[in-house]
Amino acid sequence: MIIPTANRLQNVKEYYFSVKLQEIRRMREEGLDVINMGIGSPDLMPSGKTIEALHQSALRPTNHGYQPYQGIPELRKAIAHWYAQMYGVNLDPEGEVLPLMGSKEGITHISLTFLNPGDEVLVPELGYPAYTSVSNMVEAKIRTYPLREEDWQPDLEAMRKEDYSKVKLMWLNYPHMPTGAPAKVEILQEIIQLAQEKKFLICHDNPYSLVLNRAKPLSILSLPGAKEVCLELNSLSKSHNMAGWRVGWLCGAKDYLAEVLKIKSNVDSGMFRPVQDAAVRALQNSDAWHSERNDIYAERRNLTFQLLDALKCTYRQEQEGMFLWAKIPDKIATSEKFVDSILHKYHVFITPGFIFGAKGDRYVRVSLCNQNNILKEVINRVNNLG
Repeated sequence: MIIPTANRLQNVKEYYFSVKLQEIRRMREEGLDVINMGIGSPDLMPSGKTIEALHQSALRPTNHGYQPYQGIPELRKAIAHWYAQMYGVNLDPEGEVLPLMGSKEGITHISLTFLNPGDEVLVPELGYPAYTSVSNMVEAKIRTYPLREEDWQPDLEAMRKEDYSKVKLMWLNYPHMPTGAPAKVEILQEIIQLAQEKKFLICHDNPYSLVLNRAKPLSILSLPGAKEVCLELNSLSKSHNMAGWRVGWLCGAKDYLAEVLKIKSNVDSGMFRPVQDAAVRALQNSDAWHSERNDIYAERRNLTFQLLDALKCTYRQEQEGMFLWAKIPDKIATSEKFVDSILHKYHVFITPGFIFGAKGDRYVRVSLCNQNNILKEVINRVNNLG
């Protein structure tokens, strides 16, 4: 390659899963039956009415052209209505809802909108890798904030002692990925107060609030004062079994979203209309539909507890979302070594915790996106091979 890459790539590595999936593919090409329990890609179907809405919309000749950068009005209204019903949050669909092609792209849009090179951004010491990688790409200065290991909540006592005068943005995610820690109103309220005092913007990434939730789903925007200093990302990927459809959104105060739209409108040309029409229908899924999904995940969680027991891992049972977070045995050096040993001994892949931050090096994350018979096969492999 004779053309040098941009300087920003010096701080950006290929996504861990991209590399590991190549290794798994090679193993499968050699005839090995490798079971992937690392990726959170729902194997369940969207609702039948969602798929039918996609089909019917795709049959309309006028629905195959470019679409509005802000999404169709019907989708924005459906999201606003869903937020009112699900979270008790009132949003103006004209200016406080911005549909996205999955919420992951929103991390980039928000960073490009609000962060200059050298601006400080608060990233949890254990969290979704994209918060760090995108911050590096826009040449922001990353400052990790501490999480209490006993409950994986932000250590606000320690944070209040820090000088955050140069912080412009904070990434927050509850229910927390990868640990499954639930959202706590009192903690979120204190973080809002901190942002108001220090004058930085919070972006709350909220895709897991409907999956195995133990309490009423929570949006940070439902809390007093939140709209002044908070944006929220959400999506249909996990909660509606639509990861590959790439439907998400950003919501918050109109002035913030108007600025994000300046970036977004220069990056994409709108979401496929039939996908938007299907998303409108998905947002009308009944409580019974969501309960049935959670019942399936609850069964899988119980089987995965058995697997973690067989692997001599320890864990908390009060986790939310579609993963389980567990501590590896003391005799194992690192989570990466533990994961590699399981992959090559049992032909099962789980995620090492270090990819989410150094504090995760004694932990692993296991996805619940496999059917019961596959989970039982994994348990048998571990128990029989010892």
